[in-house]
Amino acid sequence: MKIKDVMTQRPEYLDADATIREVAERMRQNNSGFEPLVQDDKIIGTLTDRDITIQAVAQGKDLDEKASSIATTEVLYTFEDADVKDALKNMQEQKVQRFVVLDNESDKNLVGVVTLGDIANQCQDDDLTREIANCSKHY
Repeated sequence: MKIKDVMTQRPEYLDADATIREVAERMRQNNSGFEPLVQDDKIIGTLTDRDITIQAVAQGKDLDEKASSIATTEVLYTFEDADVKDALKNMQEQKVQRFVVLDNESDKNLVGVVTLGDIANQCQDDDLTREIANCSKHY
């Protein structure tokens, strides 16, 4: 199974100039805990609800500061044609539950987001089920 078969397509994203408050509001509206930040059609960072809590609220940051000031700039990704098992192995190694999905190695355009939940929802394979469980062990 390929990532494109299980990913969330056309994900929401915000411009890199968005404020922390705007990101939190978008997360609330979309019932999501993850938001990519984009500049000139390329991802420059990602934010999770946990980032907002630990990097902004707990440190007393002004919520009208740019979200890019607290974003994770090392963007972890996979490609839409990648095998799901390879992506799960990579998630386990990186200790994460989601990747942004890019179209291909040359263009690297954002086409989706894939989470452990997305993969679990499509899981019909005992080996895949074990891989999903392995990715979740550090939690």
